Amino acid sequence: MPRIDAFLKLAREQGCSDLHLAVGLPPLLRMNGDIMPIRFRDLAARELETYIMEILTPAQKQRFSEGDDLDFSYVTEEVGRFRANLFRKATGIGATFRHIPAQAPDLDSLGLPSVVKQLIEHHQGMVLVTGSTGTGKSTTLAAIIDYINTHRAVNIISLEDPVEFVHRSKRAQVIQREVGNHVPSYAHGLRNALREDPDVILVGELRDVDSMIMAMIAAETGHLVLGTMHTTSAVKTIDRILDSLPLEQREQGKTFLSQNLHGVITQTLVKSADGRGRRAVVETLVINRAIAKMIMTDKVHQIPTQMQTGRTQGMQLLDQALLEAVQRNEIDPDDAYQFALDKKSLQRFVTDASLLPKIDLAGG
Repeated sequence: MPRIDAFLKLAREQGCSDLHLAVGLPPLLRMNGDIMPIRFRDLAARELETYIMEILTPAQKQRFSEGDDLDFSYVTEEVGRFRANLFRKATGIGATFRHIPAQAPDLDSLGLPSVVKQLIEHHQGMVLVTGSTGTGKSTTLAAIIDYINTHRAVNIISLEDPVEFVHRSKRAQVIQREVGNHVPSYAHGLRNALREDPDVILVGELRDVDSMIMAMIAAETGHLVLGTMHTTSAVKTIDRILDSLPLEQREQGKTFLSQNLHGVITQTLVKSADGRGRRAVVETLVINRAIAKMIMTDKVHQIPTQMQTGRTQGMQLLDQALLEAVQRNEIDPDDAYQFALDKKSLQRFVTDASLLPKIDLAGG
């Protein structure tokens, strides 16, 4: 058994989401959002390298020796499935392992707004799930794919880097392809997918112009495209897409977003009120006529105002979602306060006074 499995097994037994390995530190675990060290010696460079090399394939060793970071799946019967990232830094190599449950979660169990199901009932167009790294985007998308797989007789093609949750076909056929293993890039995989009779296409990450343009083409030509981006609000998502496009394609991009983007689900993970886990809190944008017009007329900055008044259509800003979750005693108010953009509405719930702005009593 590879020696790294002992750390991964401990992470699973402790209910941790991630294992971090770095030179000069003991192995670190992430539990409920916080990092804590394992009682173990600081890892030396040679020691950590031998741990990692035990689990890499010859092709992965070659890629890493050429200077590339590695994203890969690591699976054993003893410890289960993990998404791994291997990288180099000033003091040596480093690695992060994230546990992937054996089964995708039920969509209802995630506590997402009901509008999410409405968005994925579309048979063509685009729905995006966004958020910073580690906010549960992959989990949400896996639950969405499982929901479609359970309820619709369609062909689902999933492009991932690497493959995380493994889906077994139910009513749908689910084809999972891994970037770097089955296809060289997301854009290449999307181009191929259009010739493979898909109904639903999942793009693990819209990370460059080529993948964005190919995803747009897929959404415009009768397919439902689900994708992720590392953006922290609905407005930033729209701005990122438009800013990424070449200037001569910007008008075309605005037309696409106004006509084919159905919604943006932006999520973050906040500590639960009992401190035993984290819950997804989401901002939801649903594209209606008013918002489509804002996109076309370069008034994207006005979208948050429209979202505030669009509750009947399922829209909500992150600050609204945080406040309501605190009022329902679902999340920790101190953690929620730190995630809020406009913090005033949450100040009265904060229990740690050090988080609140200081009042200068001596000032004139």
